[in-house]
Amino acid sequence: MDENIKYDKKYFEQRRSELKQIFEQVKPDLQDLADYFAPNAVRFIARNVNKPYIKSKKILDSTTFIAVRNFASGMMTGATSPTRRWFKTGIMTKGKDRYKSMSYNAKTWCAIQAELTRKILYASNFYQLLPEVYEQLGVFLFSCMSMELDFENVVNFKVLPIGSYYYAKDSRGIVDTVCRHYMESAKNLVERYGLENCSDHVQQNYKTKPNEMIEIVHFVEPNRIEYKDGSPFSNQKKFISATYEVGNGTEKFLKKSGFDKFPYVVFEASCNGEDAYPSKGCGIYALPDAKQLMSLIKELGKAVKKMVSPAYQGSASLKNKKLSDNPGFFNEDGDSGVGIRPIHEVNPQILELKTIIAELRENIKSIFYNDLFAMILNTAERGRTATEVNELKEEKLVLLSPLLEQIHTALKQILDWLFYTELDVGILPPVPQELQGQEIEIEFISTLAQAMKAQNISSMERFITFTANMAQAVDPVLIKKIKGENMIDDYAEFANIDPSQIAPNEEIDALRQEQAEKQAQAEQMQQLQQGSEMIKNIGGTDSYGADLMRRLGLG
Repeated sequence: MDENIKYDKKYFEQRRSELKQIFEQVKPDLQDLADYFAPNAVRFIARNVNKPYIKSKKILDSTTFIAVRNFASGMMTGATSPTRRWFKTGIMTKGKDRYKSMSYNAKTWCAIQAELTRKILYASNFYQLLPEVYEQLGVFLFSCMSMELDFENVVNFKVLPIGSYYYAKDSRGIVDTVCRHYMESAKNLVERYGLENCSDHVQQNYKTKPNEMIEIVHFVEPNRIEYKDGSPFSNQKKFISATYEVGNGTEKFLKKSGFDKFPYVVFEASCNGEDAYPSKGCGIYALPDAKQLMSLIKELGKAVKKMVSPAYQGSASLKNKKLSDNPGFFNEDGDSGVGIRPIHEVNPQILELKTIIAELRENIKSIFYNDLFAMILNTAERGRTATEVNELKEEKLVLLSPLLEQIHTALKQILDWLFYTELDVGILPPVPQELQGQEIEIEFISTLAQAMKAQNISSMERFITFTANMAQAVDPVLIKKIKGENMIDDYAEFANIDPSQIAPNEEIDALRQEQAEKQAQAEQMQQLQQGSEMIKNIGGTDSYGADLMRRLGLG
């Protein structure tokens, strides 16, 4: 607890100024990226709201737009497709039982929770906003999404424009502070925060100009004054939240509360050391090629114009005369016989220029992984086999894996936030005893994630084949080295098989016990039959009943 801190408007404005100073260092680079890739994705001035169509005079070719679009579509389909399961829930076990698998009931509960989360995401606006997140991530190397509770759909998401917010990280490099500045109408402010919490300026506009836009700041950071773990009071939550108007002569807040879970998630590419904002990613890598491409496109246009519609020169006697395509008709000087001709009689190397442009276009698309996302389409026409296509995909996935892991980190924050929201709302079934107090673990099973796991499945198959061959060639007992239940469970996990489609180990143990009892009974019956035959051989064919028992000394 820091007693020297006072959470008033002056404090938050000072913090906003500090964060803005850090952001100003990367702002020129972000503007440069916007000029060549996504001019409509930035909002460095809050009052630019409702100006969605911003033109960039530097974009002379659609390649950058296409590359970004394909990147967003590929990540959407490959990592977070709404048409298939791309994550599942498990429990992180610790201690000496770390490698002990969950019971069938626990796996079933986790599957139910994951399915509920999928339904919540599908009912919300999550999938509608994800393409914009991926576009910002690809171009600007980061993107921010806000999460808030919604009465109808449990949760509602918003993607913040680049430049409309600043953020900071803790000592572990995790974003724990977001300062957002945006515009809101007077009508919406009164409906959301109440007339008494708004300034006189907003109250007046609410009566006369309800659609007048007011600049607002929303600040969320760790609560360093009154935080108490598990407290139900908003001022004692883990994160302090403050919403207030900029200026307007008021020092009061529209709302000051708190959150147990951080309500923003930031998708990031690679950061350099302790930098607050990332500096390594697709947009930065493709920017030089994009600049050179636009420059050559301009030069190509000049060359074509000189060839198709060149500037002409000729005798002064031809001035103000109508030109004709017929030789000698107002095109030639009657005295000299010299007609008009182009000023620049050049033969530009159009073919070579187009070749360089084509290479730059492919480079930009490759930097945004377009060749990976269209791997099958691009290779089918070249007559490559399925094995060659898979090998090429694995090579490309090696390049994509760092970015995919960073995306998974952000997605895990969203899924964790939803998990605890489901617990608070009470829409989950009762938690099994063995899972209570355990930490949730999210595993991603999207197309791209599964492609990276395919090597595990191949290794298991090769191991089983090798062991079976060794058992057949050397010693049949070696086949016992394989623990069948564990292998099947691991294979099902790697292959993303629903737990309901796999019998629990308890059922397998019961079946094995039943088979063992049946085998024991069969052996006992066989022994009795053999004993009966032996008795018959000793006593003769008519040795039955008491006479037979007497002969054996048992009567």
